[in-house]
Parts: sequence; C-alpha cells; structure tokens
Amino acid sequence: MNGTYWRLWSAAGLSSLADGVLKVALPLIAVGYTREPALIAGLAFAFSLPWLLFALPAGALVDRLDRRRAMLGANVVRGVLLAGVALLTAAGGGSIWALYVVAVGAGCAETVYDTAAQSIVPQVVGRVQLARANGRMFAAEQTANEFAGPPLAGVLAAAGAVAALATPVALWAVAVVALLLVRGSYRVPQENRATLRADIAEGVRFLVRHKLLRTFSVMVGTFNFATGATFAVLVLYAVGPGSAMGLSAPAFGLLMTTIAAGGLAGALLAEPVERRLGRVRTLWVSWFAGGLAVGVLAVTPDPYAVGAAFFLGGVGILVSNVVMVSLRQRLTPDRLLGRLTSSHRLVAWGTKSLGGLAGGAIAEGFGLHAVFVVMGVLAFAVLGGLCGITEAALTAAERAAGEPESHPA
Repeated sequence: MNGTYWRLWSAAGLSSLADGVLKVALPLIAVGYTREPALIAGLAFAFSLPWLLFALPAGALVDRLDRRRAMLGANVVRGVLLAGVALLTAAGGGSIWALYVVAVGAGCAETVYDTAAQSIVPQVVGRVQLARANGRMFAAEQTANEFAGPPLAGVLAAAGAVAALATPVALWAVAVVALLLVRGSYRVPQENRATLRADIAEGVRFLVRHKLLRTFSVMVGTFNFATGATFAVLVLYAVGPGSAMGLSAPAFGLLMTTIAAGGLAGALLAEPVERRLGRVRTLWVSWFAGGLAVGVLAVTPDPYAVGAAFFLGGVGILVSNVVMVSLRQRLTPDRLLGRLTSSHRLVAWGTKSLGGLAGGAIAEGFGLHAVFVVMGVLAFAVLGGLCGITEAALTAAERAAGEPESHPA
C-alpha cells in the first residue's frame, strides 16, 4: 500500500471515530433536554433519513466532483455545523431541536463522505489490491466506530455536553489535515455532461441491468431487512427478568459487542480467506455465517450460543462485504462508481428501516419468536442468490468491465 492509501486510511479511521462518538453522544445529551421516548428515538431516525432521501444525489455529486475534495467538504461541513451547536450549548442555548439539526446535517454530509471514500479506493490502489485495501479500511472503521466510539462517547457525555460535541469536531479537523496531505486529482472525466437527474438515472440503470451487481444488492437488501426486523425487537427478548434470555442491560451491551468483534475479525481475515477459498466459496461460507446471527434466536435463547452465533455472523458479514465491495469496484466504471455505490446503499439502508417496522408489526401480531423464525428463514434464503454464480462468471464479468483507471498520487 502506498502513502496516499495510508493517509486516506487515517482519515477514514478518524472520521469513523467522530461518527461513533456523535451517534452515541447525541441521545445521551438529549435526555438532558427531554424524557420523551419518541423524541429520543427520533434522533436515530434523523441520522438514517439522509440515506433514504439524499443517497442518490450524493452519488451523482461524487461522480462529478474531485472525490478527495468531496470528502474534505463533507468533513468541513459537519465539523462547522457541530462546532456551531457546541458554542450554542456552551452559551446556554442548546435544545433537542439543535441536536436534530446536527443529526440531519451530519447525516447528509456522511452520505457524501462515505460514498466518496468508497469510490476513491480503486483510484488509489488499483484493482489487484482491492481486497486487502478494503479489508484494512473496514477494520479501521469498525474499530473506531463500534469499539472506541461508544465508550468514549459515554465518558465525554458524563463530562458535559460541550465536551461530547467538541470532540468529534476535533477528530474531523485532524481527518481534514490527513486529506489535505493527499496529493493528486481524483476527479473522473465525464464524457457527456448531463443534468443531475439524468446522472442519477444512469447510475440506477447500470445497477438494475447488471445481473451480478443487481443480485448482490437484492441479497444485501433482503438480509438487512431480516436483521433490521430482528434487532428492532431483540431487546424485548433479551433484557429483563421476564424476558427469554434474562440479561441485564450491561450484559446485553456485551452481547451486542460480539457482532462488532466478529466484524473486526472478518475485516482482517477477508483477504486471506478469499485467497484460500476463492471468491464464490468465500461468499457461500460468509453468507451462511451471517444467517446464523439471525437464525440462532429461533432455536435457542441461551446467551452463550447466541453470542457465539453473533460473533460468527459478524465475521461473515464483514468478509462478504469486503468481497462484494471489491467486486463492485472492479465491475463498475470509475465514472459511475459513486452513483452505483449510493444506489446500492439506498437499497441496503432503506430495507433495514422497513425491516424494523416489519419486526414490530410481526411481534405485535404473532409474538417475538415468530419474528426470529420468519427472519431466520429469510436470512438463509438469501443464499439462493449465489446459485449459478461461479468463479468463471466473476472472472468473465471483470474481463468485460476492463481494468478501472488508476490515479496514483
């Protein structure tokens, strides 16, 4: 890996740490303004809403702009926005509505940053090293966002709202410095300048018409629907003396970290596993492991068995992510990669939200166990998408796509 990659890697880790702190700190700060459950829970929805509303335009913008500058702009915007709210809070003018502005604004900037960050990788390392580059990038993001961010947010929130708001600003500022050290142009030439709407439509059409990419998006969307439904109601199944698992709140938090731990392991193992098993076998094994994280709850409430399945599921989810993201980067022309990435993520994030609604509805009508049975079957049914996909088919698709352009710094 070259120096440019490691500077991008540093920026990704710092930005993910800022995201991890902010997403946990905001609800903790919010309880100081209101105890209304709907308002507190609404902050999480406010963070995810931009991915439903702004993902496609963000992808089109990323394909039009220099991707490094798009990442810079996104971090500057959310840093300035959060710094303003931190100053307002320090002056005694903070409110729950100011936190909502931060959630939506930071979420919009995140759609641009994340789309550009994933799209720029092939320009930096070329196609040969994509699995290793993506694995290391995901490992940094997972560690920062899932492990370091939440506990740091708890400490900062205990120290005060201003400290919790100011820390992500500082992290984004350092990430901006790392990006400023990246040299070179990362703007992809566009042959025919069209309207933003036409650009978005072109990206969606490419995804819909490409059999392999379409299959992967449907698989991810279906699986995320199942996990969205499952984890929306899991706390009712796991926590409390009357629950099936009978866990305390701290024990539940520990249980959930097993998925993050598995994800970190998967990000580090993805490249050697892919090299040893081949991509198709790796996808079969990793998707099966992902299904275990959902299906185990239909079979047993034993927390140790569930924790083990969650860890294996986390490994599988990240391994499949690395393989499929690398394939997506190889199969998509550079000029379309931002739009393709955002179209895929619209499906992935949208279905997760819909899954949460479905999980609540099924639990209300048929009970919690019914949610886990239905979603477990759905999670394993996703494996059907791999039928007919062979190593030869992947190689032929890559050959047809050609070598993506590389723009070393």
